[in-house]
Amino acid sequence: PGARPDWLPSYYHKADSAGIGFDRSSTGTNATAQYAQPLNEWFDNPATCPKEFLLWFHHLPWSHELSNGNTLWEELCYRYQGGVDDVRFFQQAWQQQQSVLNPAVFTKVQQKLEIHLKEAIWWRDACLLYFQTFSQMPFPATMDAPVHKLEELKQQKFDLKHHNE
Repeated sequence: PGARPDWLPSYYHKADSAGIGFDRSSTGTNATAQYAQPLNEWFDNPATCPKEFLLWFHHLPWSHELSNGNTLWEELCYRYQGGVDDVRFFQQAWQQQQSVLNPAVFTKVQQKLEIHLKEAIWWRDACLLYFQTFSQMPFPATMDAPVHKLEELKQQKFDLKHHNE
């Protein structure tokens, strides 16, 4: 409460029922005009704007098709799911090192990775369930279903002590 709008995430993601992203193109704030050619032209056009900058420069429909064939919604879901999958990969790789590590060191890192997985799942669910309130689109069948409910996540309070250990 009382925070400046540009201090809040919603100022930047601009999610609504029509789509997501901050329109900085020539049809929005025209921030693309500050770049010299050909960058101005590339950033101003969603078809040529690099994928990593797409939502920085454009407010696009949830159904916008990306060059890889995914819709914007699907890609968002897969990116958050990828964070969870990465932690699972880290856990598997760490598990393979057990026989060559000091047991106390192995266990401490293993416990940290368990926290990391729990929080990656929490983050995926929190972000995607929140954005789904705007997109009204189902999650792709090829990703893990959320394990949390949005209302449950909104009620959580955090104890960050374990992050400093």
